[in-house]
Amino acid sequence: MATSEADEVREYRMAELAEKAGITVRTLRFYRERKLLPPPRREGRIAWYNDHHLARLRTIAALLERGHTLGGIAELLAAFESGRRDVGELLGLPGAAASWPAETPVRLRPEALADYFQGEVTPENLSTSLDLGYLAVDGDEIVHLSRRLLDVSHTLVEQGVPLAAVLGAAREVREHVNAIAETFVTLLRAHVLADAMERGEDVGETVERLRPLATSVVDAELTMAMNRRMRAELGETPPRGHSGGRSGGQ
Repeated sequence: MATSEADEVREYRMAELAEKAGITVRTLRFYRERKLLPPPRREGRIAWYNDHHLARLRTIAALLERGHTLGGIAELLAAFESGRRDVGELLGLPGAAASWPAETPVRLRPEALADYFQGEVTPENLSTSLDLGYLAVDGDEIVHLSRRLLDVSHTLVEQGVPLAAVLGAAREVREHVNAIAETFVTLLRAHVLADAMERGEDVGETVERLRPLATSVVDAELTMAMNRRMRAELGETPPRGHSGGRSGGQ
């Protein structure tokens, strides 16, 4: 079966890649020595780079423009490629990570990611996604950490919300969710996990058993908060007997 032009990955020699990226060959060599780029494909003594190397160089340029140092970028990329912290590290307890469910990552070619968000994958949005930890680089592929978050972002963009606004909201949500997670982790550590460890119980099983409770609380509170805000936006009066109303006889 013939490979279509859209499926082909264009390759460049070092000088061509540097010109495409708007940098010098010397700078390209320096990035490669600092391991900011994945190794090129070798054909004898010739090194071939491709569009994925070009995408990486543009990402580096975007991060530099935002004030990141090369050392910080190298650490960032290394952290992405080695994976994210798990809940065991957050809890500071052994055995918790094994049973805590992880998000399903999605592997994409850079071109596929660009197609997924038509016209919205700008250097600025890519840089923000990297900062948030949504994207990681693994060889020639980009890895999105969560299928659910990817699909929600895609749907919001389809509904007319600019990707930059989606990412901005995501940053705000991250701050609030971190605070909520800290609340639940503190609660569990203080009242449940310490006793479970003393009794010799499996911490991972205890965490897995209690995790749905935290999810249910957050879902219920968010639903009620959204209802309150939407009623306020639409000028509606809450149904009798709901929160905010008084019971009879008062």
